[in-house]
Amino acid sequence: MRGKRKGVVIGVDVGTASVRAGIFDLRGKMLASATHPIAVFRPEEDFVEQSSRNIWAGVGKTVKKAMHDAQVSRDQVAGIGFDATCSLVVLDAKDQPVTISKSRDPERNVIVWMDHRAKEQAVRINATGHCVLKYVGGQLSPEQEPPKLLWIKENLPKTWAKAAKFMDLADFLTYQATKNDVRSMCTTVCKWTYLRHEGPSGSWDMSFFQAVNLADLFEGDRAGKIVSPLGKRAGDLAPDAAKDLGLRPGIPVAVGIIDAHAGGIGVLGMSKKGTEAAVTPEELEQRVALIGGTSSCHMAVSRKPNFIPGIWGPYFSAMVPGLWLTEGGQSATGALIDHLIDGHSAGTVLQKRAVREKRTVYELLNNTVRRLARGLTFPAQLTGELHVLPYFHGNRSPRANPHLKGMVSGLTLDNSPEALARIYYAGVQAVAYGTRHIIEEMNKGGYRISQIYACGGGTKNPLWLQEHADITGCEILLPHESEAVLLGSAILCAVAAGCFESVLHGMHAMSRCGKTIAPNPKTRTYHDAKYNIFHRMYDHQMEYKELMKPGQKAGNT
Repeated sequence: MRGKRKGVVIGVDVGTASVRAGIFDLRGKMLASATHPIAVFRPEEDFVEQSSRNIWAGVGKTVKKAMHDAQVSRDQVAGIGFDATCSLVVLDAKDQPVTISKSRDPERNVIVWMDHRAKEQAVRINATGHCVLKYVGGQLSPEQEPPKLLWIKENLPKTWAKAAKFMDLADFLTYQATKNDVRSMCTTVCKWTYLRHEGPSGSWDMSFFQAVNLADLFEGDRAGKIVSPLGKRAGDLAPDAAKDLGLRPGIPVAVGIIDAHAGGIGVLGMSKKGTEAAVTPEELEQRVALIGGTSSCHMAVSRKPNFIPGIWGPYFSAMVPGLWLTEGGQSATGALIDHLIDGHSAGTVLQKRAVREKRTVYELLNNTVRRLARGLTFPAQLTGELHVLPYFHGNRSPRANPHLKGMVSGLTLDNSPEALARIYYAGVQAVAYGTRHIIEEMNKGGYRISQIYACGGGTKNPLWLQEHADITGCEILLPHESEAVLLGSAILCAVAAGCFESVLHGMHAMSRCGKTIAPNPKTRTYHDAKYNIFHRMYDHQMEYKELMKPGQKAGNT
């Protein structure tokens, strides 16, 4: 139900490589958006760093540009909401950045979500077997915050001593906007092991932090004292922040959310075309939100907790208040496809051609795929002898092993653009097999998923969409508003500003269904065979590791 407030709401999304801002009306229509790049530092393998100052400057530029392009005044803005990657920000007692980098550069104070420097710390934390781990699929990933925190404590003791605030990036953004240190139920439950289901409003299990030598994290409220539900108000926009963003001071700022989870808010409430009824919690259990970008996340919610080995969660009220969240994911999807293209000898020529023709590389590759597929029963047959295991950055779920490696079977000496199109196609299929694996494990664990509600960069690629439909056997529904992650933040903002009674009401009122992609049943047998190979490639990798153990031991003597 719409409240008395009118006007527009702003959603801000901080991704891995850019900041985006969108201006929305209360029906979910985006009036304008803007994007600005942010700096990413990769000093060595597994290390990915950013600057919170650089990120906040990008936020200001995108909000001002989007406001200008939407031609709305500051007085029309009902509020602003933020989402971000689950990166770790470190500040001192004066809110100045503290280095997390071996370079000691204080401006590098953000460990990016995809940073895997803490793999060894994650192994030691998981070896404790603490009961908290049952709420993260059995083990923590180096992409979550406790391993990263332990790495800082062990490798940068001066940073550990100087730090006054350790914050998830979304919480940093709301803090920068309000100067209220309000942590999100989403970030703390999903990435810090906060137990929302314990007690009236949740609690930390201090025995876990004592067991992993992180109890001093809570000295001086470095992890914050207030954990607030989604859809609530983190505070009012502070004067300095209002100046930075070009907005009116005092407008509501919503509690922050992780970017993928904002995508879940933006798509899971959609009604199918021709229906107006709001989605029920029972219906939600048949849906999974697939948010595709640099990585991919697979978000599903349920009325009861589903414990699924290797898949994060169950997290109570971490996305849709009152429901349990299960979070699958692939650590490299868009990044994997780009890696395959960039690493091929024909990739540079293709990139130059794309710039010259003002098209994307993916459009050119898709055209080549269509040309090569003429005369075939269906295009996927192009990769019958070419197979990719997509674990180039480890496996987040359901194998939950960051040490796994990528594999390719079926390469030849052909370095033509056509050969690149085939390996690109096989890479897209590999990502879709990973999604099928996650959905199958979710359904074994209590879900009844038959529909994928998709958003993110991957959904702009028709080949990516059709392969996901064919390989999973699921109908794919796309939002009418393609920028569903921004929309998710805007929805939470609208709820926090009093425009809707609840998050579910906001989801229904502001999200609409667009195009639907149905699976092609003719491809099922073919993809079943390739999916079998997908699993066998993993088995082979495990066999190779066993075969190499004697040699590794001999090399260390």
